[in-house]
Amino acid sequence: MQKKQKGLVWFRNDLRVHDNESLTNAINENETVIAVYFFDPRHYEQTRFGFKKTEKYRAQFLIESVTALRQNLEKLNISLLVYHQKPEDSIPEIIALNEITSVYFQEEWTSEEMEVLENIKLKVSESVVFTATYNQFLFHPEDIPFEIQSIPNVFTQFRNKCEKSTKIRPQFSVQPMPKENWSTNETVIPSMATLEFTAFEIDSRTAFPFLGGEDEALKRLHSYFWETKKLSVYKLTRNGLIGTDFSSKFSPWLANGSISAKSIYWEIVKYEQQIEKNDSTYWLIFELIWRDYFKYISLKNGNSIFKIGGILDKKYDWKSNQSAINNWIKGNTQEPFVNANMIELQQTGWMSNRGRQNVASYFAKNLLLDWRIGATYFEAMLLDYDVHSNYGNWMYVSGVGNDPRDRKFNIKLQAENYDGQSKFQKLWLQQQLF
Repeated sequence: MQKKQKGLVWFRNDLRVHDNESLTNAINENETVIAVYFFDPRHYEQTRFGFKKTEKYRAQFLIESVTALRQNLEKLNISLLVYHQKPEDSIPEIIALNEITSVYFQEEWTSEEMEVLENIKLKVSESVVFTATYNQFLFHPEDIPFEIQSIPNVFTQFRNKCEKSTKIRPQFSVQPMPKENWSTNETVIPSMATLEFTAFEIDSRTAFPFLGGEDEALKRLHSYFWETKKLSVYKLTRNGLIGTDFSSKFSPWLANGSISAKSIYWEIVKYEQQIEKNDSTYWLIFELIWRDYFKYISLKNGNSIFKIGGILDKKYDWKSNQSAINNWIKGNTQEPFVNANMIELQQTGWMSNRGRQNVASYFAKNLLLDWRIGATYFEAMLLDYDVHSNYGNWMYVSGVGNDPRDRKFNIKLQAENYDGQSKFQKLWLQQQLF
């Protein structure tokens, strides 16, 4: 008698049921399917620079995202087990207890994630099949016109070739499992207290007042495209600083995979067919390509993205002046525009793209501080932290990455251009004399 096929979907940064290749494959290939997510304790510990790897804002957003994922999986008759443990300590046990024959997951290639996977494989039977997929890209790695090792170091070259020759794949759709697949779920999603955070109120000034999870991501997509039609003016407003609608705000959901880049892309195509196609609709696709590009840069360069010399192995005389670092974090620098952005981040876990470029440039190019310290602080604080975009952008701005011009921002001029009436600075510097 043939052994019954049983699948385990291990969720990582793909916390959705729509357009989820791992989930689709598991449902199609197995008679029974269960799923698991880990709040890995290491993600809430202090890093070598003294910041928590994940701070309260992203922790709360993640709890909301996993709660939504569990509810959406229930509709497909799939249980989501949730643990506050290391994956390598629990997955082998889950495999053994449930007689799992195949494990499905999204491929990750940064060192910590790879080490976890290797440690799991060492503890389970060789007969268990591990199936990894690249479902976080807009342009799939098998479809781009480059070998990974020959990805260009200049974004425009990458974008031009991919746009000409790479088709975006269709989305994956899932069908529910038979009702008899369902098993009761006794694991508990950790609370903020379990993760050693205290509950907090959302700051009324925040530009990102949204909740985590796939349903919220789809709601935002619908609102930004079809209700307000803000997509039509995205290119004109994207450098704004105040309010929810100057930019799409998709990045936190994209970062933990509550929505996929492909889902956004195909919705833009639909919008272009039904409403209008213009520079703004293209520009959101352009930003999704940037996101892809930084993933490919980290895929090509591996751990070099975490080295002080970056992917260029450049030698700068970086400093680590603790007083200067603290002043930057607390918004006590010589530049009010930097200060306003840093206080916004501290109070909300959010900062605009324009703000990020300015505060990072000030940190690396004005204060000459070790850029990795700034990147690690962003890792702790940002709702939308994504390892590839975060380190890619910090390298870019610090002159050790993909900026062919190695530019330095003129902070005062940037403040005049993007906050001419100082509304943003006044909003966040209420406590300071402005």
